[in-house]
Amino acid sequence: MGFLLRQRLFVCKLSLLVAGFLVLSSHAQEFPPKKTVTMYVGFAAGGGTDTAARIIAKKLGENIGQSVIVENRAGAGGNIVHGTVATGPTDGSVILLGSIGPLSIAPLMMKLPYDPVKDLAPLTMGVAFPNVLVVPSESGIKSLKEFVELAKKDPGKLTFASTGNGSASHLQGELFNSLAKIEVTHVPYKGGNPAMIDVLGGRVNCYYSTISSAMPHIKSGKLRPIAITSSKRIEALPNVPTIAESGFPGFDSSNWYAFVASSKLSESMLDGWNKELVKVLNDKEIISALKEHGLYPLPGSRDDLKKYIAKDTQTWAKIIQERHITND
Repeated sequence: MGFLLRQRLFVCKLSLLVAGFLVLSSHAQEFPPKKTVTMYVGFAAGGGTDTAARIIAKKLGENIGQSVIVENRAGAGGNIVHGTVATGPTDGSVILLGSIGPLSIAPLMMKLPYDPVKDLAPLTMGVAFPNVLVVPSESGIKSLKEFVELAKKDPGKLTFASTGNGSASHLQGELFNSLAKIEVTHVPYKGGNPAMIDVLGGRVNCYYSTISSAMPHIKSGKLRPIAITSSKRIEALPNVPTIAESGFPGFDSSNWYAFVASSKLSESMLDGWNKELVKVLNDKEIISALKEHGLYPLPGSRDDLKKYIAKDTQTWAKIIQERHITND
């Protein structure tokens, strides 16, 4: 073999090695991303998801030495932004504080343009929390018993707000309708803030609200909390009884927000986000700040979140079938 031919073969092999190295490097995706990070929220500003995201984002940015901005993209019960992230940038600069509706419930109720299981990768559970059933103080309703009596007196007349079809606040309302054998009409909104505005204005009779959204209005006396959706009372509202202890044993329903990203991110990038998010969620100051809003951090592994979502989906599938809930 001539010298020139050997030299050409050597250059060819070297080029292939360099190309392979560049491909591997691009897949490795160094953490943290070398650009501003966007933490998406699928609901309007002022709601529970938004509150949690802003508390966490500030500390996260400090820890990774990179700006982390929270961007609200409300619509379709949070499903729109979940699709945006599923098909969006794959450089690790976009993460999402997802919620129970789009991640667990929506796939049971509608055909989505993306697959939450295949297209979104779990990072870690964020927070879990009960909702609180609130009514306008001017309504005169002072207990869950009075609320049920009023609902039975005129079936379908009372209304309850939610953050959208298939959201936790929607299904909690349907679950209670079933258990109490009442019919309270569902009114969906595009997030917690617009739902709260109509409850405060008396245009809707009640709302299974996040603690963070309801607390300022409870303190001001505009809203009256009549029941907690979890099986135990909470620190933020110690004098408010649970639905279970108000005459409906067995009722236990908690909401949750979890961090996810595009499944096209590299394993190293996904692991990097898990590590940093878990670090923030274990921070004593962050835990305290979240608990003030009735939000309880539950950091864990990526696999833990995957299993949690799968189990939760099975739970809601039964309720959706029993109540004949649709996306209409």
